[in-house]
Amino acid sequence: MNRTRTALLAAMAMVAGATGTALAVAPSGPGTAAVPCTVDYEVQNEWDTGFTASVTLTNNAAPVTSWAVGWTYAGNQTITNGWNARLSQSGAEVSATNESYNGQLGTGGSVSFGFQAGYSGSNAIPDTFTLNGTTCNVDSGGPTDPPDPTDPPPGDRVDNPYSGAKVYVNPEWSANAAAEPGGDRIADQPTGVWLDRIAAIDGVNGGMGLRDHLDAALEQKGSDELVVQLVIYNLPGRDCAALASNGELGPTEIDRYKTEYIDPIAAILGEEKYADLRIVTTVEIDSLPNLVTNTGSRPTATPECDVMKANGNYVKGVGYALNQLGDVPHVYNYVDAGHHGWIGWDDNFGATADVFKEAATAEGATVDDVHGFITNTANYSALREENFSVDDQVAGTSVRQSQWVDWNRYVDELSFAQAFRQELVSVGFDANIGMLIDTSRNGWGGADRPTGPGATTSVDAYVDGGRYDRRIHIGNWCNQQGAGLGERPQAAPEPGIDAYVWMKPPGESDGSSREIPNDEGKGFDRMCDPTYTGNPRNGGNLSGALPDAPVSGHWFSAQFQELMGNAYPPLP
Repeated sequence: MNRTRTALLAAMAMVAGATGTALAVAPSGPGTAAVPCTVDYEVQNEWDTGFTASVTLTNNAAPVTSWAVGWTYAGNQTITNGWNARLSQSGAEVSATNESYNGQLGTGGSVSFGFQAGYSGSNAIPDTFTLNGTTCNVDSGGPTDPPDPTDPPPGDRVDNPYSGAKVYVNPEWSANAAAEPGGDRIADQPTGVWLDRIAAIDGVNGGMGLRDHLDAALEQKGSDELVVQLVIYNLPGRDCAALASNGELGPTEIDRYKTEYIDPIAAILGEEKYADLRIVTTVEIDSLPNLVTNTGSRPTATPECDVMKANGNYVKGVGYALNQLGDVPHVYNYVDAGHHGWIGWDDNFGATADVFKEAATAEGATVDDVHGFITNTANYSALREENFSVDDQVAGTSVRQSQWVDWNRYVDELSFAQAFRQELVSVGFDANIGMLIDTSRNGWGGADRPTGPGATTSVDAYVDGGRYDRRIHIGNWCNQQGAGLGERPQAAPEPGIDAYVWMKPPGESDGSSREIPNDEGKGFDRMCDPTYTGNPRNGGNLSGALPDAPVSGHWFSAQFQELMGNAYPPLP
């Protein structure tokens, strides 16, 4: 976390802390009015002619449905572009108003936005800020803050942690795979270690905990470089659109998430003995995109997702995780970015990138805490669709108009990941961010794999006859029939792609086919029931799920065997 200059400003008495940082202290005594809001204005990067800044607004008054933050510069600062707010400037006066997706701000709620600006001469922090016309804070007038001595050194992160490195093979998954007939062919492949509840940090039911995995990784490392892949997956109100992957924490339990989950993980990863490991984290799958696609008036909306958007705990949780884990010099954070069959449509693409930027600048995090993004985690989207493209036409009808593509701009995961990377850079993420693609279950091989395009009698026949992805609908996600192992894990396979990974361990269930009582907080989602006839998120189609599946994360032998049988490239 880089803090070039920070001012925490409030309509309060200001005192200097031991580190020299300006601290806000609420006055006390009879007649003292409540502070309506606070603003944290942080200059993140600064050079001779410009700077970038992050502004975090906290509303301490009644909830609002829209907000406008105003301030006046003392110098000639001129804003050139911004994110997560609509910024306008007239002379020295600046106004930042909410975007369509972040106007709701409850009591105690926070929102962050940022911008880039030019200047010459001095770059003083503004004296006064307002929220909807009410003055809410006053600059301390203090000097530029010195570096925080508690911040860790920047470390020696490499551009691509997978380059020139081995990747940790989870002994528990490897043993399960090797015990299956034919499983020894892939039992030495690296897979992600899922920390899907607080108890997983120490180990569940006698299984390996985080330190056990890191110690085993040191043994596998020897004198080489080695990557350990961890899935950070325990947000409050987790996966608000899928009951099968709900978690142990309720929608409001953000404090438990911070203190009982993220803080212990960060402390362990920061131990000196593990400093030579490259720790890759997949940060909170199935979370932030839900705030775009499954809220409000959309037919796919769920009440649970509306709650998580309103309380802000997905954004706060991801921001906090990025901040704390990003302070460990050998940790590489990759934020989960959904997949092309979720985010690839025009009304989801840019809006999701904006939400990622909001989360990456929340709770003290900055874009520097994000090393990259991962797509297709635990999903089935084909890496490449080689028999048709989004630009093809059949009898004058675009492939985009087919029922399968349904106006999506992307037909496979590789093209989506590369394009979404550029979108993320455009909203303010570093130009060197890399992408990971989970290829653990998107091979779609076997006897049913098409060898060429479909018939040109109609656009649907053309697409359906040629597509590798054999799901009934692209929205189907649970234990899909016909899926196969995909590309084996490998570093730097394509431009902008840091690695193909098996973040989802093949053979571990997505969810149970029927309700199974459990103590893991995991519910029963009808999308895992092969008899279910669907909902708006899968176009009212059959779920395509395999029968007799166990609770998510538990070993599913029948699926493992099918994945091997349908592997592409085929297994020897």
